Amino acid sequence: MPAVDLHVHSNRSDGSFTPRQLVDYAMEKGLAAFALTDHDTIDGLEEAIQYAESLRTERKDNSGTSRADAAPAAEDAKRRGPVPEVIPGIEFSTEYQGNDVHILGLYINYHNHVFIRRLRDFVDSRTTRNQKMCRLLQDAGIDLTYEALLSRFPDAVITRAHYAKYMLEQGYVKSMSEAFDRYIGDDGPCFIPREKVTPADAVELVLSAGGIPILAHPVLYHMGDQELDTLTSQLKQAGLIGLEAVYSTYTAADERRMRGLAKKYGLLVSGGSDFHGANKPGLDLGTGYGSLFIPLSLLENLKKALKV
Repeated sequence: MPAVDLHVHSNRSDGSFTPRQLVDYAMEKGLAAFALTDHDTIDGLEEAIQYAESLRTERKDNSGTSRADAAPAAEDAKRRGPVPEVIPGIEFSTEYQGNDVHILGLYINYHNHVFIRRLRDFVDSRTTRNQKMCRLLQDAGIDLTYEALLSRFPDAVITRAHYAKYMLEQGYVKSMSEAFDRYIGDDGPCFIPREKVTPADAVELVLSAGGIPILAHPVLYHMGDQELDTLTSQLKQAGLIGLEAVYSTYTAADERRMRGLAKKYGLLVSGGSDFHGANKPGLDLGTGYGSLFIPLSLLENLKKALKV
């Protein structure tokens, strides 16, 4: 059965691949579909979706050419694989009892005006926080402005990973981990927490855009069984539809546990690599660290949950 990947990032947030490059790479990997789920932004969706559609049109047009002319196109199609479905998505960063909890939205209507307005408000709060963090870093002797970050990463939603990369490039630290340890980690002197929506807020926002809300990588929150159970129950009541039970870093026991939790609350199972390109070395699209496989059947089940 063909594979899919329902959790992927581009350089519009903190990945290293452009949206077009992700489409090309998904073709090389033979994926039937992938979801572009950048952090708190939809900026890369139109580019990826339109590019994939242009490739389908190109192949359709080539199918009517002569046998000799079609040979190179056929060979290219064989080499690159099928054109994948690009699922419009997003990943919201939310806060729950001091924990960072992420909610994925799949098949969102990213042209919905209400959704766009609320997302803009959400991003504005991130901008304010980034400006304050830059001022703290300047006070600590690091010549870094928010404008410099935007210039260095012009198409990205700025995250702490971008701060760390900038400081590494400018020689202020010897590694990205040092930047977090000394300056911008959760307990660092230059860290300012951003006002966040709750997981339930994010679920409601995804639903307002006609999408499928999914609790992303629950194992990574290191909650106790009862705490995670309570969170899942609350989100189910808020309208949660799926849970990411298949994920790059899960052990077999982790996956069984998450599938069990999904079954308990009548949630659909989702899965993703959380691919970031070069920003997560060794973690590949579709296959994670080598053994990940997300069957197309998971996506087909999720599609049934879409409101027609």
